[in-house]
Amino acid sequence: MSAHGLRPPPRVVVVGAGVVGCSLADELTARGWTDVTVLEQGPLPAPGGSTSHAPGLVFRTSPSRILTAFARYTVEKFTSLTWDGAPCFQRVGGLELATTPERLADLHRRAGYAASWGVTGEIVDAARCKELWPLLDESVVLGGFHTPGDGLARAVPACRAQLDRATARGARFLERHTVTGIERQDGRVTGVVTDRGTFPADHVVSAAGFWGPVVGRMAGVDVPLQPLAHQYARTAPLPELSGATEEASKPILRFQDRDLYFREHGDRLGIGSYAHRPLPVDPFAVPGYDESRARHMDMPSSYPFTPEDWAPSWEDCRRLMPALRDSDVESGFNGVFSFTPDGMPVLGESRALRGFWLAEAVWVTHSAGVARAVAEWMVEGRPSLDVHECDLTRFEEAQRSPAYVRERGAQQFTEVYDVIHPLQPVERPRPLRVSPFHARQRELGAYFLEAGGWERPHWYEANAGLAPDARLPDRDAWSARHWSPIAAAEARATRERVALYDMTPLRRLEVTGPGALAFLDRMTSNNLRKKPGAVTYTLLLDESGGIRSDLTVARLAPDRFQVGANSPADLDHLLRHAPDDLHIRDITSGTCCVGVWGPLARDLVQPLTPDDFSHEAFGYFRARETYIGHVPVTAMRLSYVGELGWELYTTADLGLRLWDTLWEAGRDLGVIAAGRSAFNSLRLEKGYRAWGTDMTAEDNPFEAGVGFAVRMDKADFVGRAALARSGEPGRRLTPLLLDDPAAVLLGKEPVHVGGAPAGYVTSASYGYTLGRCVAYAWLPAGLAAGTGVHVEYFGEKVPATVAEEPLFDPRMTRIRR
Repeated sequence: MSAHGLRPPPRVVVVGAGVVGCSLADELTARGWTDVTVLEQGPLPAPGGSTSHAPGLVFRTSPSRILTAFARYTVEKFTSLTWDGAPCFQRVGGLELATTPERLADLHRRAGYAASWGVTGEIVDAARCKELWPLLDESVVLGGFHTPGDGLARAVPACRAQLDRATARGARFLERHTVTGIERQDGRVTGVVTDRGTFPADHVVSAAGFWGPVVGRMAGVDVPLQPLAHQYARTAPLPELSGATEEASKPILRFQDRDLYFREHGDRLGIGSYAHRPLPVDPFAVPGYDESRARHMDMPSSYPFTPEDWAPSWEDCRRLMPALRDSDVESGFNGVFSFTPDGMPVLGESRALRGFWLAEAVWVTHSAGVARAVAEWMVEGRPSLDVHECDLTRFEEAQRSPAYVRERGAQQFTEVYDVIHPLQPVERPRPLRVSPFHARQRELGAYFLEAGGWERPHWYEANAGLAPDARLPDRDAWSARHWSPIAAAEARATRERVALYDMTPLRRLEVTGPGALAFLDRMTSNNLRKKPGAVTYTLLLDESGGIRSDLTVARLAPDRFQVGANSPADLDHLLRHAPDDLHIRDITSGTCCVGVWGPLARDLVQPLTPDDFSHEAFGYFRARETYIGHVPVTAMRLSYVGELGWELYTTADLGLRLWDTLWEAGRDLGVIAAGRSAFNSLRLEKGYRAWGTDMTAEDNPFEAGVGFAVRMDKADFVGRAALARSGEPGRRLTPLLLDDPAAVLLGKEPVHVGGAPAGYVTSASYGYTLGRCVAYAWLPAGLAAGTGVHVEYFGEKVPATVAEEPLFDPRMTRIRR
């Protein structure tokens, strides 16, 4: 204990003094964790990693809300920093160009993201683009997206400014210390070994950039990260820029139709290209700082320029900017930085080695925001923002192989500036994970999309002849992608007859042991103290009352539970807190599930089972172990489409037999196979939330409309105290119906109330039963049903009306019969 009777701050060692490591040291010491040592293998302040060569362009707008939040904080923080009398951020603005109609439409979509996430921006015409960037050939430009608050981060000065602040609070930064090992004992990190000594530690953070996999291997922790080289060139001095008195005065510029970006360097231009072939780099073969200098490289992250890769991009540059036609490239390099299989950072503490943290695959754009989130996580136990998209546990085991990481990392590089549809699946490696029903689904003409490595049918061509009642409105080209009117027919068949849904990709955990009930009841919000055979919808909350996940918990025996979860993070979280005598295992891959839903569901399953499936004998939210034909199943009476039915689980080896048994028995009832497209429409008509989309750890149950899953009168549970202190919600997840029957949304669109942006759409789908598009949006609390709002879709303000929920079957008569 210290002289004041307070526990001394934990010993933290940060590996890497790039912009992430320096930012993290600043954020930790600002929160009172002052015993921070930052180790760097190269010289300070530019040790040779990605930070040392980063061109510093910061465009905040992203389809990802969390990446935009990280970037916004980075801009705010760096704007407040100076080094040697100069600011660490220049708000020169940002300009994204469109030279094709498709790109111009995408810029309207990006403007919608900006409005949703609180970034100021506007679509401008070609003349305004020329005004902002006089070097442009206005004739090739259709328009642009201008964001005045974007600009240039001066990464190395920002590192130095934060290094000085952290040092003043007690941190130390040690250059020329190469990490050679991570010490551990009893599953916890205890220190970092370098070529110049060992440093004891209670926490170790790998902020090593593209060396992350190297540090991770020392700790026995997998880091799914692939470094790739990216071309950056500087032109010779341009007469049009002569006399420049500042490093930059024009907006940072993106020419995404040709995978290019531009910034000024005084009287020169810096140009970066993603247009070339992927150039993967082995992180274990990257030379150290001194070795790289011996190889005539400026630094380890700066590989020799490859002119043959540059040539096509240079021609594109000259077409866009006539001033470059009489110029040439004066210098260039291939700079190395990090990509993950999904293009997002990798953050969080390893469960395999407690106290070992990752802050990897982070670009300068997001650096300070990531550092703040990780510092909050370490000091306070949770970040103030939901970071599930960046959580190190998010990848499935099948997505962590070196081959997968290499292939997907390279693909992420090629797609940096691509127009990506929200439903667009990965192209390869596919198929990776398939359910036991895959062969039958292919025979039925399934249109597969991919998520979590799973092939997921979205509709079946076999149902093309099942026309819906009314002609569906025509869709625009964007919303028509990865969609078919067959989905409407499948939704109608589910409402009128019976359909089979493949629910195999939904995660299943088995929890067993004498303390299983007490553990699950303490970890979740609803009352689980029910007799075997009960199924309970409940929430996994954090200490602040935020929704970490939603679960379906079936008590199959006194000490045996089956838990329907969302992501690998749920398993990781439960394992972190489970007592030693409890057994938790993921049974997803060894099992499968068919959802049998529709008014004729009982007519289908009852003749196949020896048990009574009547409403009186097998009520809603009940479970039992029985047989369907020759197949042993766990049957749960649940419905996420708002119709009578069951989820039927069996082992993977019996899955095909289960499907065939149900299919043959249902022929006379008009059974069909239905896909995720119909499923999403049906669940939104019922107002069923999707965790990670409609609600996250930033939202509490009462805001999200799932307060019914919270029993404040039960014994203490995680998050209860915070919920007891919470007041009336200031925002709510609100159902909307679009006024125009032909209008369609896809999600993340801004919602305007009284003419100003007031929230954003989480989920949306055409409600085929209702004949309107249904959307859920985070909006201010207190908006009464009937209130008119506008949703911005590709720049157009689409009228919508706040609705009462549930929109379909409010008395639940279709499910409970």
